[in-house]
Amino acid sequence: MNENLAERLNELPDLLSGHVLLSLSAILVGLAISLPLGVFAAPRKRFAAAVLNIAGVIQTIPGLALLALMVPLLGGTIGYAPAFMALMLYSILPILRNTVVGLQGVEPGVVEAARGLGLTQKQRLWQIELPLALPFIVAGVRTSIVWVVGAATLATPVGAPSLGNYIFAGLQTRNWLSVVFGCLFAAGLAVVLDQLIRLLEVAARDRRKMLAVQVGALLSALVVASVLPRFVEFTPPAQPQISQQFASVRAEEGALDDEIVRLGAKAFTEQYILAELMEQVLVDAGAEVERLDNLGSIIAFDALRNNEIDAYIDYTGTIWATVMARDEPINRHAMFVEMAAYLREEHGILTLGRMGFENAYGFAMRADQAEALGIRSLADLAVHAGALEVGGDAEVFTRSEWINTRDAYGLGAISTRAMDATFMYDAVRDGQVDVISAYTTDGRIAAYDLVVLADPRGILPPYDAVILLSPEAAERPGLADALAGLVGSISDDDMREANRLADLERQTPQQAASWLYEQVTE
Repeated sequence: MNENLAERLNELPDLLSGHVLLSLSAILVGLAISLPLGVFAAPRKRFAAAVLNIAGVIQTIPGLALLALMVPLLGGTIGYAPAFMALMLYSILPILRNTVVGLQGVEPGVVEAARGLGLTQKQRLWQIELPLALPFIVAGVRTSIVWVVGAATLATPVGAPSLGNYIFAGLQTRNWLSVVFGCLFAAGLAVVLDQLIRLLEVAARDRRKMLAVQVGALLSALVVASVLPRFVEFTPPAQPQISQQFASVRAEEGALDDEIVRLGAKAFTEQYILAELMEQVLVDAGAEVERLDNLGSIIAFDALRNNEIDAYIDYTGTIWATVMARDEPINRHAMFVEMAAYLREEHGILTLGRMGFENAYGFAMRADQAEALGIRSLADLAVHAGALEVGGDAEVFTRSEWINTRDAYGLGAISTRAMDATFMYDAVRDGQVDVISAYTTDGRIAAYDLVVLADPRGILPPYDAVILLSPEAAERPGLADALAGLVGSISDDDMREANRLADLERQTPQQAASWLYEQVTE
């Protein structure tokens, strides 16, 4: 079997399980809130309008933004809790709205007839109004299921495993099979659940008890089969191991026996490779490693600060700008010292050391276009700013690096286009944008014949890769010792080549990490 396909299938039980648990729990709690609230609100039109407006406002917040907002609102907690809260809120509007509309749409004559027969208000609700409103309510549940199952794929950046892991990781590593897996299984799950609820509606409407029992059994079987991997251990297929002949970055075998180490990684190729590298070093030392990939910058830092992950790799410039809120130019060595002191004193985080390479922001364009326009530096770029467009990842144009660069070099006239980092290198190569905010260790810079423009004023800060340990992990000497061998071990060229292997040669992050391991231990 194709190795890529085998790895995707190996990941499926856990990711599908996480997706089903997250989606169904959010929908069930949303139903438990929406249905009683809708029943209460239906005869009270002003109250109904108010709660529907509130639910509508929540629904207009983009799913990813709502998920991200839950992290600070829950005190920096990542994982299941913020994802559940966001999706539960997302599930409310369709059910609530359809419950109110369905109950308010019951013919007044029918209600009056029931009242004339002597039925109490409770009897009218259960025997007349709810059965007549049931098709509307079920339609709301079906809409809610489709929305929530789809939105659950966005839970990955806040640390909740879901089928979105396929999509986010696949986009960053250009693994289109992974993207297709995530899309197909998420869509398939939504369709299956939608049709099962539809059959329950038919069973209720036609009073077909046997159909209801059969659908209930199918739904239960689907849920059990999906969530079983969360509670039953299984041994995954053996994965290729990094060569054991190298000792310089391996900790003493058994140093971390029976210890669980949680590693974090941001959502781009280099982070996946480095997380794989750290994982193998820790496994060699006897640790059991758990991974939390595809985290946003602030979410990863908060997870470390709150001891929800034990270690991850960040960059000095990122900590300097986003965590310390500093934007003044500073020598790279002074930045490292100040950053390490700040993290230890303010958050208890240990900066284990620099890995040896720098992945900085740099503005790149096609070499032939740069030569034709006579552009060698950011200062030269200003002359043509009005006729050029710069593309960058989703966050770069809000960061101090771009703002300071734009203001220092007079680039206010240049137009900007935000896009996923996966696509910006192809965009500049194909002439869809003129300049991109490239990462200096990306292998596509050389492969696509791009040139990184000089920064004569030194506006762009250094971005040395550093290993960070959480406050709790900092007190575990075996963990620090195991990872210390990676400090100062990776050059810019080696990291660039490892990224190229993954981005252009379609190697997996694990394969690229294996190659990198061999380079740093030569």
